[in-house]
Amino acid sequence: MKRHKHIFWVTALLVTTLLISAGFILKKPSPVQTKTQKFTLVADAKNKRVDVLVDGQPFTSYFYPNDLMKPVLYPIRTSKGTLITRGWPYDPRPGERVDHPHHVGLWFNYGDVNGLDFWNNSTAIEASKKSGYGTIKHNKILKMTNGDNQAELAVTMDWQKPDGTNLLREDTRFVFSGSGDNRYIDRITTLTALKEEVVFKDNKEGVIGLRLARELEHPSDKPEVFTDASGKATPVAKLNNEGVTGKYRSSEGKEGDAVWGTRGKWVNLTGTIKAEPISLVMLDNPQNVGYPTYWHARGYGLFAANPLGQKALSDGKEELNFKLAPGKSVTFRHRLIVHSGSSLTDDQVNAEYQKFAGKNSKL
Repeated sequence: MKRHKHIFWVTALLVTTLLISAGFILKKPSPVQTKTQKFTLVADAKNKRVDVLVDGQPFTSYFYPNDLMKPVLYPIRTSKGTLITRGWPYDPRPGERVDHPHHVGLWFNYGDVNGLDFWNNSTAIEASKKSGYGTIKHNKILKMTNGDNQAELAVTMDWQKPDGTNLLREDTRFVFSGSGDNRYIDRITTLTALKEEVVFKDNKEGVIGLRLARELEHPSDKPEVFTDASGKATPVAKLNNEGVTGKYRSSEGKEGDAVWGTRGKWVNLTGTIKAEPISLVMLDNPQNVGYPTYWHARGYGLFAANPLGQKALSDGKEELNFKLAPGKSVTFRHRLIVHSGSSLTDDQVNAEYQKFAGKNSKL
């Protein structure tokens, strides 16, 4: 009897093995170990944002709430997680200025498009004056790609008149990359005129702007309004410049407030936040209209490149008034480098510029 049972179990085991190998009986799959990619995009439609993660840690977000008159990248952090953008009005921090509510994160727009002001529009504009302002609305996400070398986000936006009709279509690719202590943001923006000619009349308010954390401003002794520890706006007769260390330097050797209203291929803003040395570099591109760009860089924390406002920024010596015929397009290419560590030298920034602007660039 024992011998019969042994033969039975051996036979059953043999048959089962044959059935598994033939695919009639499926083995329970073993867990698949998936490798997390270095650069990851996470869409959050409910909160109107796409989060950008590097090694699982927040870097920035594509942010398009209804009460902001254009989509932005906000906030932006260094490789160590330090915030380099102003928090107010969405996340106010003690000691911040509370001016210019339209200055949020990193954005792209302009102050005079067919007579409409897209730059200064915000919820602070009175309803009776809204007819003079344009709004940029997020339309849809076209592509989200993660990877070990970079992540890419492609979106469309509509530049709208006050009555809601579309004046321009914007197609933008954001490319997020970097290694070590460097983070890169490439913004490649194509604007297409729709049914009518579009005129970008020379205006100082444009085009790609970044609003900085207080520590990266230039020291100042002018009276201002700042945010207190509870988030309330408080007038300050004399500024406390403790920890305020920002300084601009352009590719042409201009420094500090002297950078404003001058042309240059790049500007490097250096400063320190809580003992962390930081360099923020904005790069122009030879393919851009108005190259090399004029810089609308202010000591109070506005860091902007403006290739279209030539009359306003040259004190009337030059004039552009760039136009787009119906159906025609123009593309702008910019790169922001967020560097943590010892300040980048001119030679280092020039090397970065050559990589971005060179003939082999894929942008």
